[in-house]
Amino acid sequence: MNNSHSKAPPKPGPKAAQIGDMLRVDHAGEYGAVAIYRGQRAVFDRLPHKARTAALLKDMEEGEHHHLSTFDRLLTERNVRPTLLAPLWNAAGFGLGAATALLGEKAAMACTEAVEDVIEKHYAQQIEDLGEREPELRETVRQFREDELGHKHTAEEEGAREAPGYRLLSRAIRLGCKAAIRVAEKV
Repeated sequence: MNNSHSKAPPKPGPKAAQIGDMLRVDHAGEYGAVAIYRGQRAVFDRLPHKARTAALLKDMEEGEHHHLSTFDRLLTERNVRPTLLAPLWNAAGFGLGAATALLGEKAAMACTEAVEDVIEKHYAQQIEDLGEREPELRETVRQFREDELGHKHTAEEEGAREAPGYRLLSRAIRLGCKAAIRVAEKV
């Protein structure tokens, strides 16, 4: 008998290996985000007339530290190894942060806007992929996505799209983030 009013069964959700890949890439992303903010602050913390920007970046960095410590814990609990590329993520993130800060406040905000745009979309896909089998992890990712959206909106309000060469800078950073996600899932 065909009951067209019945709901489709819920998606089964990802398998343990897929969860491991998700956690590895999320951990790597948060690790990179902390490095980007450290790089930006290495510039702005030394400029007294940029104290407001430095404080804003410090606040966003603290949010990323919270995310990173959560993923540190989840990797340990689920026996998932972190990315082997952490030293590269650290150097690349710090370098990207410092370089965009040296280009000015708006370029630093363009960096944040581009990174957070990619990450919030990545987290949105993960929320959908997690289905009903991982409600706690899905809620954690949902909360972190909201935080990333907040950082993105802050960057937009601070003039990210007014940065010199915004389109090129944003496109390059987005492509780099997407490539990093793909690599970090496995390596």
